Parts: sequence; C-alpha cells; structure tokens
Amino acid sequence: MKPLLRLLLAILVPPVGVFLTYGLGTTFLINVLLTLLGWLPGSIHAVWAIAKHDERLRGTEPY
Repeated sequence: MKPLLRLLLAILVPPVGVFLTYGLGTTFLINVLLTLLGWLPGSIHAVWAIAKHDERLRGTEPY
C-alpha cells in the first residue's frame, strides 16, 4: 500500500494505518491503547511507527 495513504489513515484513524503496516502485533496493540487515551496520542504514535517502518525498508536508518 502507498505510504501516503497509510500516513493519511494514520492521522484520521490511527489503528487502521498501523494495522496496514504492521498487522496484528505489539505495535498495533500499543496504538489501540494510545488511541483509547485520545486521538492525538494515537495519531502521533501511528505516524511515527509508519515513518520508522518506511525508513527501515529504505535502509536509511542511522545505525
């Protein structure tokens, strides 16, 4: 799926964007909990997680 669409979903419906990137797993559960605490924490985490995932795929991680 296109990264731009996943980022848009991460902002609008955070768990959906994370699910499409990571599937069911720890990152998804963390995002659901953060979203239950409030839309903003869930959105911030979703955008960060998706950006980090795309960064690893491109191999541009600074490590």
